[in-house]
Amino acid sequence: MDADTKVCGREPDSQYVELAVEVFAMLADATRVRIILALRDQELSVNQLAEIVDKSSPAVSQHLAKLRLARIVTTRQEGTRVYYRLANEHASQLVTDAIFQAEHALDQNPRHHHARAEASA
Repeated sequence: MDADTKVCGREPDSQYVELAVEVFAMLADATRVRIILALRDQELSVNQLAEIVDKSSPAVSQHLAKLRLARIVTTRQEGTRVYYRLANEHASQLVTDAIFQAEHALDQNPRHHHARAEASA
């Protein structure tokens, strides 16, 4: 990967590179990755997320607070309940791509390639 390559017609600004590193650091935690995967297609409460990722509600709340500070998730309040959702599709895409890369590292013929072949058949 060439950091000097133009992206979307612009030179990458060093502040974006530094923020990208912070995003990767934020995603360098299995629980946060699982939270992002759970939020791909829906918004969920802390308790729902805790059940899905098999962690305590307080632990999930701490992870969500970090993801919220990083602007990866946003919230919506309904009465006393707070629902979390992804702020945009990019965190989901990063996690999906990382999982695809992990599949490549473990398998000559990764699972996501099978899904593409089946979809085009």
